[in-house]
Amino acid sequence: MSAVLDVVALRSLVAVADCGGFHRAAAALYLTQSAISQHLRKLERVTDRKLVVREGRQARFTAEGELLLAEARRILDVHDDAIRRLGAEGRGTLVFGSTEHAADRFLPELASGLRAAFPAREIRFRLDRTARLVDSVDGGSVDIALLIDDTVGARSIDAGRFRLEWFSAPDWQPPHEDRPLPLVVFDQPCVLRRHAIDAMDALGRAPDLVCEAADLSGVLAATRAGLGVTLLPSTRSRPVGLVERRDLPCLEPAQLRVRVRPGLPMEIAEHAACVVRDVLAEVA
Repeated sequence: MSAVLDVVALRSLVAVADCGGFHRAAAALYLTQSAISQHLRKLERVTDRKLVVREGRQARFTAEGELLLAEARRILDVHDDAIRRLGAEGRGTLVFGSTEHAADRFLPELASGLRAAFPAREIRFRLDRTARLVDSVDGGSVDIALLIDDTVGARSIDAGRFRLEWFSAPDWQPPHEDRPLPLVVFDQPCVLRRHAIDAMDALGRAPDLVCEAADLSGVLAATRAGLGVTLLPSTRSRPVGLVERRDLPCLEPAQLRVRVRPGLPMEIAEHAACVVRDVLAEVA
């Protein structure tokens, strides 16, 4: 087999998806936009497929691009786990975990803030679901994780709150109030899913889970397709192709917490929490 997928190029592909475009991906990876473009063209030559279509500063993945994106996440997870198990990251590395919801909204700003706060360390990121991130932190494979979490633990610190908003396709119309509300949600376990269902229960309205997705790209695609509404964190940068729904109940802001692995000094968690609070004040 002559085709080889370059890990560096795959990391750029994932960054474009998580950051919502070439410009923000370049900022998150400390690369130029030209370098990001070259990485994606390299992947397109290897796969002989068009993977991403640029729309201004935004990027839209083709069907083939979505397939490679899912494979890229799996490849990078295995690659980074192997590096950590071999102890090849070096003493100065700090592995920071984040949920997709948070990363999609402010990963470039978070990356810049963490690198400024920890100049002597190499910052690496791992994006995953909340439950898996908790396991990774407790198991020591992730140093710090930013979680949507309303529980208080011995190794977690308050990192602020962010507002939650309902989003739908521009032409989507809700059914009559006596009918269940179509919801697009993440697979279990998911804090945002629980918030959305609880909001329907408070209204006395049954939720209709028309689509359950494993990742953020799936949730956004299903919502853009007009299948239903979804609940996401709010920032100045709105999800492309979606509009905010002000005809649905306003929810309490979600709690963010920074959780650290056993043995990591808590002052590192304090610095990380300060970075998160500063970023929230900037982008929320």
